[in-house]
Amino acid sequence: MLICAASNNAGKLKELRRILERMGHEVKSLRELGIDLDPEETGATFAENARIKAEAFCRASGLPTVADDSGLCVDALDGAPGVYSARYAGHHGDDAANNQKLLRELQHVPAGQRAARFVSAVCFMLPGGRALTVEGVCPGTVAFAETGHNGFGYDPLFVPDFVGLPSGAVTPNLTRRSYAELADAEKDAISHRGRAMEKLEAELPQFLAESEA
Repeated sequence: MLICAASNNAGKLKELRRILERMGHEVKSLRELGIDLDPEETGATFAENARIKAEAFCRASGLPTVADDSGLCVDALDGAPGVYSARYAGHHGDDAANNQKLLRELQHVPAGQRAARFVSAVCFMLPGGRALTVEGVCPGTVAFAETGHNGFGYDPLFVPDFVGLPSGAVTPNLTRRSYAELADAEKDAISHRGRAMEKLEAELPQFLAESEA
């Protein structure tokens, strides 16, 4: 199936493309489709924002579309930055500023109280408006300093509780590596987006069959 991957975030697009192509789909980016659109994310939840984006880009592309809205929820900050993760410091997509603000907000929070989780809501929408939304969560903690370069956003600060193995299984993250220190396969097996996409893969065949009935 030819799918529009609805993201202007290069790191997120890379992950979506990698996972969707592994599922056997052909993926076109917004740039490849010549779409220049930035829908306003007014939802109060990740799922609402994912649907807003999926609907806008599905209409613009005329293709089945996958859109993701995701973010980091920190317990000590009452769930912040949450749906405001990409613009936490005031400017959308400023990873360095967002990470520095998060470190400042947590500077007096001890190691045992820095629990957090990455959440991803993925919406698959067909032309005509029928949609399937799934959600994935990855628990972990926020580190005291950034480590690693294989990631984007809050990846250098987020230490997942588990990491993936070549077999596809998972194991405790005993070495306390950040998202940004993991290889792609290690991250995909446990990441919030990877888990959401696993649910999408499992539920998509029935969703498509019902759409054709």
